[in-house]
Amino acid sequence: MPMSNDILSRRNFIKLAALGLAGYHVKPWGLISALAKPAALIPDFPAGVRLGRVCVEGKVTIKKRPDADSETVGALYEDAVVPWLREVVGRKPYYINQRWVETPDGFIYSSDLQPVYYQPNQPIQELRETAIGKGMWMEVTVPYANVILENPPSSNSWVKTKKELGLPVRVYYQQVFWVDRIRTNEQGQVFYRVNPNFYGGVDMLWVPAEAFRPILPEEVEPIHPEVENKRIVVDVLSQSLSCYEGDTEVFYCRVSTGAKFDYLGNPVDKWSTPLGKHQVTRKYISLQMSGGTTGAGYDLPGIGWTSIFVTGGVAIHSTFWHNDYGVPRSHGCVNVSPENAKWIFRWTNPVVKYEVGAADITQTGERGTAIEVVEV
Repeated sequence: MPMSNDILSRRNFIKLAALGLAGYHVKPWGLISALAKPAALIPDFPAGVRLGRVCVEGKVTIKKRPDADSETVGALYEDAVVPWLREVVGRKPYYINQRWVETPDGFIYSSDLQPVYYQPNQPIQELRETAIGKGMWMEVTVPYANVILENPPSSNSWVKTKKELGLPVRVYYQQVFWVDRIRTNEQGQVFYRVNPNFYGGVDMLWVPAEAFRPILPEEVEPIHPEVENKRIVVDVLSQSLSCYEGDTEVFYCRVSTGAKFDYLGNPVDKWSTPLGKHQVTRKYISLQMSGGTTGAGYDLPGIGWTSIFVTGGVAIHSTFWHNDYGVPRSHGCVNVSPENAKWIFRWTNPVVKYEVGAADITQTGERGTAIEVVEV
């Protein structure tokens, strides 16, 4: 499905319009009630086909062939969305990843494109009643959606940083959030209130409900809970993760562990994933993670299916900001795809209850699943 310049131009216009919307944070329900065009918050993406979202900052180039030295035929910027026709093996000298994505206009290096779909949902009218009040865990099922802020950004938050840089505040495909309120505007469009940090956040967001699908309690139920001898082996050399029940490997996936170089290309050890024997100590259905320093800092909400195994926050968790599995590039964590992170989360101990959203072995007295990080 070719994407014409007209469509790209319209998307750029919507993006610019979103910049203005993202600035509103006084009496948000008045703004929501005034909205007449949902497209201002969710662009008109192609439905039912695989898409790719540019998930890196700055510009990515489109090549005539899947080769870094091929002719450049175009460029895209962060959050541009294009049809994903197929993935092929190409050429990018000095890089581990040699995969490229074919689009109607040429080839884009695969690590720069998050695989996404546009799958809008029928809004629900009532949230579940839980021990902590009404609410549900939900997953984003559109490439991205712009949000409306309920309140001024808190200090030193990802929301404040986005606004200071003049960037739109958005939620992205396969992020996971807790939704605690539902409202309908005068045009009949339903909005969910999203808490980006269920465990103490203050930056509340309103997002069109069609951007989310509810996560049901059965999706969090443990996998093979009767098995006692479970262990995980992460190999930082092969960039792989294997789950074992006894001596039988029951799950395997590619990962991205700690980066070998900083953002300037200098070799570093500070981001290495710690070698040795560990255990899962804490788990979160969704977590806001932050850290780093100027030039290499990060503050990311809605990270789903997080399993922490080293003090300081080193974890196995889902990733929506790159598609470069098999290449070391994290700040020490084990990056995996959202689908793989969810399976690992459900398979490992401790078990997480839906309404609580987290588990901590120091409080429950359980023993977490063993994790060994090796380099062989």
